[in-house]
Amino acid sequence: MKTYARADEVFVDGHGARLTDSTGREFLDMLAGIAVSALGHGHANLAANLRDQVGKIVHLSNLFRHPYTEQVATRLCAQTGMAAAFFTNSGTEAMECALKLARKAMHVRSTPHKTSFVAVEGGFHGRTMGALSLTYSEKYRKPFAPLMDVTWVPHDDIAALERAIAEKQPAAVCYEPIQGEGGIRPLSDAFIRASREICTRTGTVLIHDEVQCGCGRTGTFLAGQQTGVSPDVVVLAKPIAAGLPMGACLASAAFADTFEKGEHGSTFAGGPLACRAALVFLDELERGLLDNVKARGEQLKSGLEAIAKDLPIVREVRGKGLMLGLRLWHSATEFQKALYKAGVITNCTSGDVIRIVPPFVVTMQDVADALRTMRVVLAQFPQQQELATASAKS
Repeated sequence: MKTYARADEVFVDGHGARLTDSTGREFLDMLAGIAVSALGHGHANLAANLRDQVGKIVHLSNLFRHPYTEQVATRLCAQTGMAAAFFTNSGTEAMECALKLARKAMHVRSTPHKTSFVAVEGGFHGRTMGALSLTYSEKYRKPFAPLMDVTWVPHDDIAALERAIAEKQPAAVCYEPIQGEGGIRPLSDAFIRASREICTRTGTVLIHDEVQCGCGRTGTFLAGQQTGVSPDVVVLAKPIAAGLPMGACLASAAFADTFEKGEHGSTFAGGPLACRAALVFLDELERGLLDNVKARGEQLKSGLEAIAKDLPIVREVRGKGLMLGLRLWHSATEFQKALYKAGVITNCTSGDVIRIVPPFVVTMQDVADALRTMRVVLAQFPQQQELATASAKS
């Protein structure tokens, strides 16, 4: 179906943060399959484990146990402070689980039952009907209306959040600590902490969507951990199985037993192959990969800030760790295309932001090469530089 605007190149090989197309041309991958391929391409340990698992068991369904489900769940709960995990095949499925869990919890705990949701403007939570309901952009929602009852509050507006919860009495509040599709835009620590206090006081479920910013991308396992806040439910996916389809909905102890047997399920989720990949990813994190995320994130951010200082076309550098955005004074689409032509893969998000989410294994040389190319390409937009200077002054 005609749902994707794909590039013409056909990629056939890769190593680390480098990809090679069918003509032999090499590209520097600063997108990682949209924040997915945390271990990069051609990772030897991942490949060895997957080959071994394919020769044993690929699929069982959740009617039966295999050696890895409980290992992965236990380690994810230890990393996040949660008490139980439900595995899915994607981030949007993990969000569906979280929404159902919140509805079920309110069905049991509140009278009248709380059924609506509160989300933050600019958020993106998925494309299935429930997750889509909380996704802010009208272009995603409008063709599929009517959707669930959702109230959006402005970014970082604590008073609006308080009013929305008081007026709507929702089942849950849901947001990304750092918005991905919304332009690599972090929520303030003050807003995140206030949301925890308000949700605790009102008996509202607090859901953190860490599909893109979680699993170590910002330098800690969860981005929300940097604020000292623990949600009731956290949703993960993207890098969790280093490129294989996998997500997880994790619940705190108070909500771990919300579902009864048969109330939620999945045929494929949490299978042996995906869980084996997740174990490799978690092992690599514990062997020091987070140190590389922090170091390369600092290198990349300081380099982007230097570019912003020198070139007026850049309006702002956003994000944390290896989840960074370069915001321009105008649409970033042409710059993204020029970067791609120059051999650096990024993408454009929220119209004016270049999203930079490389593999966790990106090297010092990779970052230096990417920064050099970005500077050269940005400098090729003299007319936009003049317009940016005028916009900044006004």
